[in-house]
Amino acid sequence: MTDLARITRIRSAPLPSAAAAVSAAARLSRSFAEGAAARDAHRRLPHEQVGALKDSGLLALTVPVEHGGLDVPVAVLAEVISLLAHGDPSIGQIPHSHFTFLEALRLQGTAAQQAYFFGLVLDGALFANAQSERGPHPIDVDTTTLTASGIDFVLRGRKYYSTGALFADWLVVRATLSDGSGQVPTAASPKAVAFVPRAAPGVEVVDDWDGMGQRTTASGTVTLDDVAVPAEHVIAYSPIFTRPTVYGARAQLLHAAIDVGIATAALDEGVRQVAKARPHFEASVSSAVEDPTLVQVAGELTVTVRGAQALLADAARQVDAARADLTEDSAAAASIAVAIAKVSAARAAVEASSALFELGGTRSASATGNLSRYWRDARTHTLHDATRWKIRHIGNYTLSGTKPPRHGQL
Repeated sequence: MTDLARITRIRSAPLPSAAAAVSAAARLSRSFAEGAAARDAHRRLPHEQVGALKDSGLLALTVPVEHGGLDVPVAVLAEVISLLAHGDPSIGQIPHSHFTFLEALRLQGTAAQQAYFFGLVLDGALFANAQSERGPHPIDVDTTTLTASGIDFVLRGRKYYSTGALFADWLVVRATLSDGSGQVPTAASPKAVAFVPRAAPGVEVVDDWDGMGQRTTASGTVTLDDVAVPAEHVIAYSPIFTRPTVYGARAQLLHAAIDVGIATAALDEGVRQVAKARPHFEASVSSAVEDPTLVQVAGELTVTVRGAQALLADAARQVDAARADLTEDSAAAASIAVAIAKVSAARAAVEASSALFELGGTRSASATGNLSRYWRDARTHTLHDATRWKIRHIGNYTLSGTKPPRHGQL
């Protein structure tokens, strides 16, 4: 394996347990919450906070035990991501692809590849994705190509929505395997992922993300101009979906965890705001927390948010159970459980981030408080992987037992 971009960070002591990981995530969450509103308002990228995440040991949570990691259950990982997103949803989303592609490495990597890249992660390396592209082609087509050149490869293309790429030590690029004939890639074309050092020649990461929410994820453009990729940095991607796995369910569970983190943070913010609000004069009470209409809003919202938390935890347990006893049936059941959790989490995030203004009243709409960031983050992130399609798969599974398709969004 090449030593290009091997990071110089001193390896910190590994987290000793899952409980220690959750405690570390809770501490980081509180730290990330400080200044989150100002970072969003001024689009100040969280370099210092991502550095703290790298130094925390949390990025190594899913490294297999045989490679020196904890290999925590997915239920623990989901709780960690939810906590990070509770503090700052942008930061919570940044390691999503890191953990997703480490799973691809576990499923498809050779022993040598696993030893090398898991070792980097234990040193604190952050991987970021470069997988999505802008149209007009469908989202399951990669026009970025990986072409054999001798025993190695050349990577060419352009990616967008590359969350966390500006903070990463390595980019994981999804590309169509090409024979160099110029044949137009299709959805059926074989795909691979290439692990590319962030500073490799030919790689350009452009900070052009202009989303209304998740503003500090640095989800901009990555340009790949004849990037040389050693064969040992390439793993097959398409075979993941030719057999039962929980790869897609696991990735979607982490997206649901981000939404749950947004929802719980918005609910907490609503509670803080109602404590400062004036009661409606018709309520004839001395404080807004006694206003019966606001009590109703708070109660309904708590049911919605706590329900999303419970469904997330249940789905995580089903993913862990399926991973332990993987069959067509267990993989399908896990995917449906995650789809249910994702729909619930998306609804909770949008509802809680909207209802906090009802709880806070007119003053909560002040631009100074920047409370709109909760809704903007929720609405932006919940556009990830349309829940309307998940509902169709849930309905088909419920009525006829139809198993969901195998891809990264289920």
